[in-house]
Amino acid sequence: MEKKEQLYEGKAKKVYATENPDYVIVSYKDDATAFNGLKKGTIVGKGVINNKMTNMMMKMLEKKGVPTHFVEEIDDRNTVVKKVQIVPLEVIIRNVAAGSFSKRYGVPEGTAFSAPTIEFSYKNDELGDPLINGYHALALNLATKDEIETIKKMAFAVNDIMKEFFKHLNIDLIDFKLEFGRYKGQIVLADEISPDTCRFWEAGTWDTTKHTSLDKDRFRRDLGGVEDAYNEIFKRLTEGE
Repeated sequence: MEKKEQLYEGKAKKVYATENPDYVIVSYKDDATAFNGLKKGTIVGKGVINNKMTNMMMKMLEKKGVPTHFVEEIDDRNTVVKKVQIVPLEVIIRNVAAGSFSKRYGVPEGTAFSAPTIEFSYKNDELGDPLINGYHALALNLATKDEIETIKKMAFAVNDIMKEFFKHLNIDLIDFKLEFGRYKGQIVLADEISPDTCRFWEAGTWDTTKHTSLDKDRFRRDLGGVEDAYNEIFKRLTEGE
């Protein structure tokens, strides 16, 4: 399958048309941003890792019954996916307090939840991706009631599968962001699953003040060792195959 005209360029990826109107090619970049694009930089090799890791996770989730947009990997940075209509909601699942949740509610980072929690953000850069609830999503016609319920169920299913998977790699899944799309009348998991979109901590360190981040927080917080963290995640993924 060949790249045709570029349809879109985001912070971390470019999307190209193909000869098949149902499929597009996603091309992963090394560009890194944080705080709604206020902080910018480059993480060398990130595009390759995010592409390959996303594809591995999508294939695993498909086998577990979660429909995704994945079609086939072309090369290190390029993947064919179904051309979905993205539901303009960022879906955040949290297992442990961290990041914006801790700041917003005054909960110390590393506080375990008695049950996973879910948040919706309205995908709108101009508004800063504000938090909304299901009623807001309905009122704004972002999704139907059935779609919202489907998205919730799928998001929690993804959490259960991924938590167990990463546990075997000695990694704790703290929280992560998902996006969903509509494809021929079906809600499917879209976007990516990577250290850009997940918060990964070295197992057993999340209940301390010195947790070991293996994700984009190393870039956000100027912790250093950003490339090393991405490479470590990918190394464990490939060794665990």
